[in-house]
Amino acid sequence: MSLHNKPIPESPSSSKILPEICRRRFMTGTLGVGAGMILAPLFAGAQNAFAADAAKKVSDFVTKQPWVTLNDGRKMPQLGLGVWRLSSEEAKVSMIEALAYGYRSVDTAAIYRNEEAVGEAFRASGQKREDVFITTKVWNDEQGFDASQKALDKSLKRLGLDYVDLLLIHWPVPQQNLYSETWRAFIQMREKKLARSIGVSNFNEEQLKQIISETKVTPVLNQVQLHPYMQQRALRAVHDALGIYTQAWSPLAQGKVINDPVIGKIAEKHRKTAAQVVIRWHLQSRIIVIPRSSKPARVRENFDVFDFTLDAEDMKAIEGLDGKA
Repeated sequence: MSLHNKPIPESPSSSKILPEICRRRFMTGTLGVGAGMILAPLFAGAQNAFAADAAKKVSDFVTKQPWVTLNDGRKMPQLGLGVWRLSSEEAKVSMIEALAYGYRSVDTAAIYRNEEAVGEAFRASGQKREDVFITTKVWNDEQGFDASQKALDKSLKRLGLDYVDLLLIHWPVPQQNLYSETWRAFIQMREKKLARSIGVSNFNEEQLKQIISETKVTPVLNQVQLHPYMQQRALRAVHDALGIYTQAWSPLAQGKVINDPVIGKIAEKHRKTAAQVVIRWHLQSRIIVIPRSSKPARVRENFDVFDFTLDAEDMKAIEGLDGKA
């Protein structure tokens, strides 16, 4: 079995599987009340058996996690958790696991219908608000100057937060001709400190230049579909010229790149999984990346990418995959 297809263990050893499952189910409210009352006092002891090693690993990840400085001066983790297409329960479990493992950024949206779960997971994590970077997005049918402000109010209520770290226009929807006035509303919401940073998603060059020309305010980033088979080089060059960061959604091409033989060979070379190689490629390409998974083991795997570096040959090989179907 090749390394890039190897199964990822759910816990450090089989003797710890039950306590770990119980801990997760207790934290997410899926453990029976009676069982929870009996087992709750035991969780601390069960976790203490490997707490020191786990804490050190998380501390190392938090320290090694790269942050980028956006064009408004604020900092953002370069690697975060995406929750697109995750149910509320899946999003909650994944985010609790992610924050416990060292992630400090999560990306949600009104249309994902899991903002409440993201807020609940944040509060369950015990993290300080200023230490977790939370992004949400305004959907197409809530664009417009007044409508988008009401949309953010609803998102904040669902999240249970006073502000979001980053607010994005989800799609430009040019046929509505509302994205410019929506952007003006975003600027006002930033001034009110309801959104600390503002950006866009799925915008092309013309649309970016239009809102910048009309408002003199540049989005901090543009979130677009990007992966080794769709590398968006022309758009990334536009972003660089305008001082905008590129953020990738669907960075693993919904799993399509995992079985690519070129990536598999690189994974074997570094004794890593294919997903880890692809995420590392994004990081070294100065792209902000938000892989998603409903499986806690995969959430951890996607963050375990700070102990190796792709060399020039690896990067060139992955760059050669651009345009592959």
